[in-house]
Amino acid sequence: MYNKKTNNILIIFFTLFFLVSCGMGKFGGDARTIPTASDERVKKNLEEGKGVVLFGGEKNKGSFQFASANPMWRATLEILDFLPLSNVDYSGGIVTTDWYNEGTSSNEALKITIRFLTNEIRADGIKIIVHKKKCGIQESCSVKKVQSALEGELKLAILKKATIMEKQGRKKTKRLPLK
Repeated sequence: MYNKKTNNILIIFFTLFFLVSCGMGKFGGDARTIPTASDERVKKNLEEGKGVVLFGGEKNKGSFQFASANPMWRATLEILDFLPLSNVDYSGGIVTTDWYNEGTSSNEALKITIRFLTNEIRADGIKIIVHKKKCGIQESCSVKKVQSALEGELKLAILKKATIMEKQGRKKTKRLPLK
């Protein structure tokens, strides 16, 4: 009924069908987003979790701490709770406040940006940038990055609060010894 040639065609057809349905047949895409050097492509694929796993090995899935579990993140949001926030991106590790005026000067406002460089509670794991906006009479405003004591005070407050939160978290998860 079926000859050898028909069997081969059916095998090839089903193989191609399964490869395409598993995503192996996806070609093309935006060439601007694909690195040209092979080392860069390998690095990008590893970062995205793409790859082939052989012999039961596990893929590197990465370690992500959610915002509710990260004491640095929670401490920062608690310290800045009196400021209006314009951008809060946990995956990007950045918190940006909106322009804030303390009421001392009507033509000056501050904006604070906090970048998380690591999930660990370390002084070099957080970067704080303060911008100052000063507006003139005819609403001509100038914005400058300023070095102020506020950066150091915020960093110290966030680190202290994160340390306290982490210690409290450890106490909650500590188990009693079995008798």
